[in-house]
Amino acid sequence: MGKKEKKQKQQQKTSRRGASYYRNEEDEEDYDFNNNYSQSLASSSLSDQEPEQDDSNEEEEKKEEEEDADNKTASKKGMPSKFLLYQQSVQSPKGDISYLQKFFLLYVGGRLPLHLQEDFCGTALLSTEWLRNDSRRTAVGVDLDLEALNWCIENNINKVGADGYSRISLFHGNVLQPLAAKLVNFESQEIINSIGSKDCKDDSESNEVKSAVQVGSSTSMDDMHMKRNVQLVARDIVCAFNYSCCCLHKRADLVLYFKHVLDVLSKKGGIFVMDLYGGTSSESKLRLQRRFPNFTYIWEQAEFDIIGRKTRISLHFHLQKQQRKLRHAFSYSWRLWSLPEIKDCLEEAGFQSVHFWIRQMPDTEANRRTEGSGAGREIKYEEVMTFEQVDAWNAYIVAVAN
Repeated sequence: MGKKEKKQKQQQKTSRRGASYYRNEEDEEDYDFNNNYSQSLASSSLSDQEPEQDDSNEEEEKKEEEEDADNKTASKKGMPSKFLLYQQSVQSPKGDISYLQKFFLLYVGGRLPLHLQEDFCGTALLSTEWLRNDSRRTAVGVDLDLEALNWCIENNINKVGADGYSRISLFHGNVLQPLAAKLVNFESQEIINSIGSKDCKDDSESNEVKSAVQVGSSTSMDDMHMKRNVQLVARDIVCAFNYSCCCLHKRADLVLYFKHVLDVLSKKGGIFVMDLYGGTSSESKLRLQRRFPNFTYIWEQAEFDIIGRKTRISLHFHLQKQQRKLRHAFSYSWRLWSLPEIKDCLEEAGFQSVHFWIRQMPDTEANRRTEGSGAGREIKYEEVMTFEQVDAWNAYIVAVAN
């Protein structure tokens, strides 16, 4: 395999899970819908000090291969896992769950949401947090990165409780081909029998969720050829956070994905929720920085192609204690969709209605660097019909199926 093919394969693997441009530092004491959510803009905007990209593809590929090797061996040298750093700097699961519940009760109502599917789930932190407060809850996670799913099994699910493994199903596969995804088995844990069938869709075979199953060890590639069908509870909520839908570059793929989502939602009513960012600063070269007690998280956005609306996002971590840098710990090739495009695709896929919840973020120029918390504490998402362009905004897009 040549260097070009190896690079393309690595990009395909790492570009399926999103990352936050501006990240919530949520008030996580409880799930109250009226919590004051805080937001820290990780920013040090347009940096003239940043060196230009090297024109030599061969030299750049060699450097990226070396950085990837460093990232893989980091944990062996006493350094925190890149997945742990990602969770600490990017994700705020309790805040997301609070909004998910609010949206469901507002647009569907009549019952509590119990069954969640997290697409592009990565380490499935949101899914495992979902299981915590109600033993009736189930979760399904889908991601292309088997390493991230295995990390979840070893580091996240075991913190939920004794029954955590029995209430979550992790699938290794592409969201565009969900029926071909393989169930990641939890060694001796058997999760299939724990998933009830009473709420499953039974009106047509097309509405049954059937996936290829891995019945061996989660790390055994030989066992991945052993498959059988699995029937899962119809989902009340499906979500795709951390801007993951930007990984889908073609409109046809976006519509196809939304159709798959609609197919697994409960016929009693359900919602799909995704997030998106935008603003004038989102269409330019950016370097955003946010400091935490033990590390610095850096978001780097390459030049923006206004024709293809594409850019490349790289996440770096600078570790103070270890005096090490994990450059390109995660990299993504993104197509930055607009809100009208997303709405059109959701409606074409068959969703009944689409709602936008947006909040304005602090300007990138005004917030060159931020600490782990503090900026924008009182800013909340609000449902809007119109919204004037600003330097930076963040949005939840809620699609309703009845």
